Amino acid sequence: MADQSQHPEHLLLGLDLGTSGMRLMLTDATGCLRYQSSSDYPGAFAESHAWQQGLLRLCRAVPQRLREAVVGLAVAGTSGTIVALNRSNMPLGPALAYNEAQPQWARHCGELVAPGHPAASASSTLARALTLLEHYPEAQGLRHQGEWLAGWLLGNWQWGDAHNSLKLGWDPLLGGWSGCIPQQPWFSLLPQVVTPGTVLGRIHPRVAAILGLPPTLRVVAGTTDGNAAVLAVNPQPGDGVTVLGTTLVLKQLCPAPLHGPGIYNHPLAQQWLAGGASNSGGGVLRRYFSSSTLATLSRQINPRQPSGLHYRPLLGVGERFPVDDPTLAPRLEPRPVSDALFLQGLLEGIAAIEAQGWQQLAACGAPPLQRVITVGGGARNPVWRRIRQTAIGRPVLNRPSLPPACGAAQLARSAL
Repeated sequence: MADQSQHPEHLLLGLDLGTSGMRLMLTDATGCLRYQSSSDYPGAFAESHAWQQGLLRLCRAVPQRLREAVVGLAVAGTSGTIVALNRSNMPLGPALAYNEAQPQWARHCGELVAPGHPAASASSTLARALTLLEHYPEAQGLRHQGEWLAGWLLGNWQWGDAHNSLKLGWDPLLGGWSGCIPQQPWFSLLPQVVTPGTVLGRIHPRVAAILGLPPTLRVVAGTTDGNAAVLAVNPQPGDGVTVLGTTLVLKQLCPAPLHGPGIYNHPLAQQWLAGGASNSGGGVLRRYFSSSTLATLSRQINPRQPSGLHYRPLLGVGERFPVDDPTLAPRLEPRPVSDALFLQGLLEGIAAIEAQGWQQLAACGAPPLQRVITVGGGARNPVWRRIRQTAIGRPVLNRPSLPPACGAAQLARSAL
């Protein structure tokens, strides 16, 4: 936690809803960090009350003089986590998370959207939405994680953002829903989509009082956590951005959309932010090791001497990118006696997936990769950086102090 502001004026609040927890950041009108804090979810990740209570916990910890200076807020949520709502816009049950593939809907998704659309996949948000509609035929709405929380802040759940809605079937080139989605009986349950950074309205007075925020605060349409991480980095031409969080996300600015399995494209200014997300990542590491143990074991690894283990580190069956295959199985055997050697094999396996991802983007037409900027929890590990640099064959820079919450705050700042 950091508090560096003595005389705050016009602060912007960025909120990141990650897989393992939540982070809040306040920046001033120049983008300078004024305050940050993080918290575990006070409940299960898939439960909306945990998102609400987590935000309440974070806001109450902010010094009052800083809270009173907040003029805008944007939320970055996990891309593809979606929930079904009742008539009062309250969730009918837990959300389906971004990594819960629904292979039974793969063919139907392909029939609903245009050929090559990222929603035409078992790993798409559209597939999870169809599962929710099957479980809750009485549903009156479908919203992504960040959209639902923004709706609670506003007291108005009509809005969705174009970045979150892409894998639900939104077509940014058309500026509308893809294929025959508008003809479906559940079409009215989808959000009204706006561009990230659009001012949606003022915070609801009751919610402002609960959170201790000014009633004049304006809520801005947010984005996905992966895109918010890129906004925080402000990449230059030739830069690739890797988000090493619970999952592994690769992003690169391109002059035109890319087309390939597991690749999706988001409009950003006058360019396209193309990339993909693997189910591999830090979540696999945390299954076996605590943060302190990871740090200790990493210091025992010689990155110049490969382990020879050739793992495919996945938490379960199914992968999204660089291979879009809901049946792909993990490969985590044999396990050596040495925990340090086992960890090295995991780090090398995730690095191999990352390298394959950059190769896939290049094969689909991405500009030549000059360097990789890394954000997320994994950016704190210098040994992993050297392993990844060897696998990718490009300079790798770690920027652990630029989390997605910073990008969300920047989005609010640009809007206001």
